[in-house]
Amino acid sequence: MRDLLITLIVFGSLPFIFKSPVVGALMWVWISVMNPHSQTWGFASSFPFAFIIAVATIFSLVLSRHPKNLPLTSVTVTLIGLVLWMNLTLPFSLFYDSALVQWEKVMKIMLMTFVCLAVIKSRRDVHRLIWILVLSLGYYGVKGGIFTLRSGGSYKVWGPNGTFIAGNNEIALALVMVIPLMYYLHQDASNRWIRRALMGSMLLSALASLGSYSRGAFVAIAAMSIFMWTKSRKKMAFGFLMISTIPILLALMPEQWNDRMNTINDYQSDGSAQGRINAWYMTYNLARDRFFGGGFDIYNQSTFAIYAPNPTDIHAAHSNYFQILGEHGFVGLGIYLLLGILTWRCARWIIRNTRKHESLHWAATLSRMIQTSLIGFFVGGAFLSLAYFDVPYYLLAVLVVTRVIVEQSLADMARPVLFTAAAAAAPAAAASAAAAVPVDVATVDPAPIDTAAGGPAVINQLSKG
Repeated sequence: MRDLLITLIVFGSLPFIFKSPVVGALMWVWISVMNPHSQTWGFASSFPFAFIIAVATIFSLVLSRHPKNLPLTSVTVTLIGLVLWMNLTLPFSLFYDSALVQWEKVMKIMLMTFVCLAVIKSRRDVHRLIWILVLSLGYYGVKGGIFTLRSGGSYKVWGPNGTFIAGNNEIALALVMVIPLMYYLHQDASNRWIRRALMGSMLLSALASLGSYSRGAFVAIAAMSIFMWTKSRKKMAFGFLMISTIPILLALMPEQWNDRMNTINDYQSDGSAQGRINAWYMTYNLARDRFFGGGFDIYNQSTFAIYAPNPTDIHAAHSNYFQILGEHGFVGLGIYLLLGILTWRCARWIIRNTRKHESLHWAATLSRMIQTSLIGFFVGGAFLSLAYFDVPYYLLAVLVVTRVIVEQSLADMARPVLFTAAAAAAPAAAASAAAAVPVDVATVDPAPIDTAAGGPAVINQLSKG
């Protein structure tokens, strides 16, 4: 049944995609983030839905007459630079065949990110994209939260197999990032049932994140909560909400969960933490030895034997920053960090310039919530290998498009003001000019002026005396 449902949705969307590439971009985000086919057990589990959507979207984009220019901002230029650098480092990969497989996945994400940047032009499109992200990840948040409640937190929450968020740590960080987006939609919704559903989804997603036993996600939740409290206009109310909610969520978790979180303070004796530090040293030493890094997919016995302090303790990078460092060198890490900084500054610009405009309040709220999501990603990503996770790149696209919308709205608001000021100044200027010309009334012939005679007759009559 699930196989047929997903197949009908995908193929049923094709006529709408051919009509509007925006629909294709939204369908791609749904397929790539939620991976609905991973929830099936029949033919749909391996069917190339993403490829079909991507081809249809590109075809529609080429033929569409709708505006499809790419906003050239500092963020998009830096993203282009990162993509070019990844392509430049590919030929220097230590393990080219396996690197090529990962390169194909990453480039598909980057390509569709640029497509989103090119076709999403309105607030409505932005709103729909946020809804797609919330529904895609919220499904696993609600499902995982209910699972945690039913099991009493005795078992870990895992993500869908074969995806970026398959692991317990990865799904936890994804759920942490989607909670602020749910809050944005909650604030924007007018229907009380939608607001209640979103509030319940936030609580269940937070519980599912805790149920993953991910220490990185726990630290990310703490960082996001502190950030939201500092930015809140109602600090007392928000603080009371956290104080009343967090203990209830923590009380639902068993003792083994508390033991797991307590290892954060005793990382020296924790084997997992020591393995991560060993992987960090490996990527650092590799980047020092190779200017272009080792390329994609470098975490195997041979690289650890050469560059790791403990060659037998083989781990993934478990850090976005060390992952980029090891795979693309110091230059790649510099571009990646610059991209994060510029994305943050883009959100801050939107918040600062919409503060006095009630009609743009939605943009400020959205940007602030995306900042909160990015805080979770920046902090949690320090302990997880999710440098190519697609959601942060879609949030980047949302911020860039929102800034373009805000800039256009501010320009439209300023245009009537300038026109009104110019119109008001025109009569005053004419009066001043007339007053500046002296006229000797006594020398003017009192006879009426024949205006029908034209310009020369008027001049002749005025010149009499």
